[in-house]
Amino acid sequence: MLVFDMILVAIGSNLPHPVHGAPSKVCEAAVKAISISECRILSVSQWFSSAPVPASDQPDFVNGVVSVETDLSPARLLGKLHGIEADFGRQRGVPNAARTLDLDLIAFGDLVMNDGKAPILPHPRLSGRAFVLFPLLDVAPDWIHPVSGVSVSELAAALPPGQNCYPIQPCR
Repeated sequence: MLVFDMILVAIGSNLPHPVHGAPSKVCEAAVKAISISECRILSVSQWFSSAPVPASDQPDFVNGVVSVETDLSPARLLGKLHGIEADFGRQRGVPNAARTLDLDLIAFGDLVMNDGKAPILPHPRLSGRAFVLFPLLDVAPDWIHPVSGVSVSELAAALPPGQNCYPIQPCR
C-alpha cells in the first residue's frame, strides 16, 4: 500500500438514515464503509456536535475525521467517497443542505492541488471550520497546513467567535 502521511477525511451527518439510524450511527457506518473501500483506517476522532455552517434552521451535525492509508489517487479516493455518500442516500443539489452523509477529502499528505479539477487539496475551507479542526486535533494534533504552514492547533485557536463544536462521544 502506498503510504502518504496524513490522508484525512471529514465525516458529517445531520439526517437519520433508514438503515443506520441517527446521524452518529450514520457516521460510524461511514467509517466501516470507508474501511472496505480500498482504505485502511489508521485513526478515528471522537464525534462532535456542531450547528450548520452557514447558520440555518436545519438539525445540528455530527462530525468527525478519520486518517487513512490507500493506494488510490486523490481523485479516485474522492470518487470512492462520493460513491459512499450516494450509497447512504446523499443527494447533491442545494449547497449546504441537510444530508445523511457528507465525506470531504481534507488533506492528502502534503499534496497541494488547485488546478481547477477536483479535488482541491488541502480542502479550501477547512481552516475556518470548527467541525473539521476539532476532530482533526484528535487524529492529527501535529498536522501542519501545507500551504499556510500553520498548525491545526493555531487554526483552531484563530476560529471566529460563535463556531461551537462539542464532543459527544469519547475517543475509540
